[in-house]
Amino acid sequence: MNEFEKDVQYKNNDAIDSGIGFIVSFGFFATLFIIATVVKIVGS
Repeated sequence: MNEFEKDVQYKNNDAIDSGIGFIVSFGFFATLFIIATVVKIVGS
């Protein structure tokens, strides 16, 4: 058995972390899209 498997420092669920990462990246690109749409509407 691997010695690192006996003493796990991080016990949180990985699915929650990946979900948070997805939401953060989605929010970032959605914000860029909204800003670009506002600039396009104001510029026209």
